[in-house]
Amino acid sequence: MMKKSSGNIAETVRALAEPIAESLGYFLWDVEYVKEGARQILRLTIDTEAEEGITIDDCEKMHRAIDPVLDEADPIEVAYYLEVSSPGVERELRTDDHILACEGWEVELRLFAPIDGSKVFVGILGGFGEDGAVVLEVNGETMLFARSAIAKITTVFHFDD
Repeated sequence: MMKKSSGNIAETVRALAEPIAESLGYFLWDVEYVKEGARQILRLTIDTEAEEGITIDDCEKMHRAIDPVLDEADPIEVAYYLEVSSPGVERELRTDDHILACEGWEVELRLFAPIDGSKVFVGILGGFGEDGAVVLEVNGETMLFARSAIAKITTVFHFDD
């Protein structure tokens, strides 16, 4: 039997979880299948358009709804921990959909290698340029960053506001 990769497992679980999340009034923000220490973790991140965001009750509801579906489909051959969470106010933008969903938000963009002596840029996310580069408005200047140069993009939330 061919061993499934983490990416294939995440995509299989995404296909199972998206309709369940939608039926509960949420949308699936992310699916990760990762090893942390000795534990295999399947992490589902859900979000909502509701102003109050995702609560612990929402996470519990999604957990209860997806658990029997995962047991039935059995997409993971080893023991794992199922976690359901919200993306939080400071969320990592890992996909094109994440970037598009957060267009106009303040973000911190970290690079693998410095540009003009800096690896960290904070500005307003402008989506994508024609060539697929990420657009960032930094202090009134429009900057473009190749996706391959970006280590991480995270939304910024000012707790003192």
